Amino acid sequence: MARLDLQGLGKRYGDFHAVRDVNLDVADGEFLVLLGPSGCGKTTTLRMVAGFIEPTSGHVRLGGSDVTELPPWRRNTGMVFQSYALFPHLSVAQNVAFGLEMRKLPRADVTQRVEEALALVRLSGFGARLPRQLSGGQQQRVALARALAIRPDVLLLDEPLSNLDAKLRQEVRVEIRELQRQLGLTTVMVTHDQEEALTMADRLVVMNEGSVCQVGTQRELYEQPADRFVAGFVGRSTFLAGTIEAPGRFRTDGGLELACGGGTPGPASLALRPERLEISAAPVTGLDNRLPGTVEFVSYLGALTDIHVRLSPADRVVVQIANRDGGFAPQVGQQVHIGWPASAGLVFTG
Repeated sequence: MARLDLQGLGKRYGDFHAVRDVNLDVADGEFLVLLGPSGCGKTTTLRMVAGFIEPTSGHVRLGGSDVTELPPWRRNTGMVFQSYALFPHLSVAQNVAFGLEMRKLPRADVTQRVEEALALVRLSGFGARLPRQLSGGQQQRVALARALAIRPDVLLLDEPLSNLDAKLRQEVRVEIRELQRQLGLTTVMVTHDQEEALTMADRLVVMNEGSVCQVGTQRELYEQPADRFVAGFVGRSTFLAGTIEAPGRFRTDGGLELACGGGTPGPASLALRPERLEISAAPVTGLDNRLPGTVEFVSYLGALTDIHVRLSPADRVVVQIANRDGGFAPQVGQQVHIGWPASAGLVFTG
């Protein structure tokens, strides 16, 4: 494992900036996740670290050494691609051995490392099979074993779970996280799946339009998002458009008068997390904001239910409640009451 530093890293294609001035410090053994929508620059950043894309500006430092000018095979980074990139005509063992053979290791060492890598991903005994004889989850493990066999300084994961079904994705992400902790590997993963990122990361890097919006732990990004984009991308939020009339006083475009946590007078958005709102058939008491509303849509999600409530012709919020026997279960068209403390609202001006 090794420390990874990105210093002013950027990539431009003509006038288009795919990545702008990325500065990141990834500690030894840390699991860092680059999170953002498609086209935000996260994969381009990862490929610059791997050496597959040449930066327009900035530096990549690995273990204290500048590797910006080095080709991929001299950086000692292990890469797992979204498509697995396995050679279909080679056996599992031959696929895992590929990087080792390119490094011209002795045959005995190659055999030992292949066996060790397959054991790590629980595929001992699968070495003679071809990729087409494996399930998607097993192919993903082969790709991971190939990356681990070279004993990389940094493990790079490019949407490694996107081709798996939902149930298998949950299982494999736990396996990857446990293996990463077991080996103490410095790891950088790219994903657009926020649940995946929240589950696996030590720290998150939220990117948008080629730039880093915010870096922090899951709790920091969820509780204290730097801007409206982060608030909407990490977790879920309902946004009410309006104006801060005075610190702590927000008026929606639909005319609702609400208490909020500070804010500078002027145009603003109020972000509300669904699970922080209370809903009841009777008027809510003891909260700063108490409003009647009408249920417009109900979405049953198993353990949870999302309830969409119309508060005014221009304002609607989503409330999330846990499903319990005998609990409140509002129906479409029902009149309800919503409440939340002023501190639950996140204010974003501009």
